[in-house]
Amino acid sequence: MKKRDFLSIADWSGEKLLSLIEFSGSIKQNPRKYLKALEGKSLAMIFEKPSLRTHVTFDVALYELGAHGVYLTQADISLGKRESVYDTAKNLERWVDGVVVRTFAHKTCVDLAASMRVPVINALTDHEHPCQAVGDFLTITEHIGPVKGKKLVFIGDGNNVCHSLMLLAGKLGMNFTAATPHGYEPDRKVVALAAAAAKRLGARVEVTGNPKEAVKNADVLYTDVWTSMGQEEEREERLRLFKEFQVNKRLMSRAQPRAIFMHCLPAHRGEEVTNQVIDSKQSVVFDEAENRLHSEKAILLTLLRGEQ
Repeated sequence: MKKRDFLSIADWSGEKLLSLIEFSGSIKQNPRKYLKALEGKSLAMIFEKPSLRTHVTFDVALYELGAHGVYLTQADISLGKRESVYDTAKNLERWVDGVVVRTFAHKTCVDLAASMRVPVINALTDHEHPCQAVGDFLTITEHIGPVKGKKLVFIGDGNNVCHSLMLLAGKLGMNFTAATPHGYEPDRKVVALAAAAAKRLGARVEVTGNPKEAVKNADVLYTDVWTSMGQEEEREERLRLFKEFQVNKRLMSRAQPRAIFMHCLPAHRGEEVTNQVIDSKQSVVFDEAENRLHSEKAILLTLLRGEQ
């Protein structure tokens, strides 16, 4: 059987992604059913970038599924420096049943997967954050129901999280708008892929520089930090350019009355979002954080046991 990876939302059909989201919900409702389901399996967890949510949720997911996780930092393996990515991959595939990788360059993740006989899961790259998107859409369906025809607005930097959300929205027929400052729009190729998928299902994917117009009739407002890890030197410039893209009470009021607020965390309170919004009843950010655990279990079980 050909091995499967989870590198990009673009690689999976809408049907399979919807099944993955539904499977995540099933695991959440009955976690005991899957205790020790991956007993005897071992996975390498390569983290070039540190994390709270990704590290803890994958670690707990593997523990509850009965698998063993080997946590590896850049200091441990110097991926692509001490030895090539290919050589690292060919070693690891002899010892483990899969790899979770959180890295800077998306190419590193792709190269690992191309070199290995075991599944590779993208736990974040500079291009995408697909595990986050699956957990997010579980959260969205829990709060607003079926997503087809609904509207998701992403406000801020057209980054990796924006890419994965946009692609998943398009594949599920959810309208998606990215409101970003000029020069910080999402990748054009990603926009084209998402827009084509959305069009087939009667939905639209758009990019705009006007956050006030973008959020009209929105069912979901989503933002992320304006300055990500590795962009620290750009912080002051980004603060200046992004100040009109803050999600505050006034901006939330332009969306649907029952619209929910989402953020992948960590949040820089007072920058991309105010306390009034992130601590409001409309905020579901901690539901999102919890659902990462359930969605990652679903991804692990799907890739390692062929379940869904």
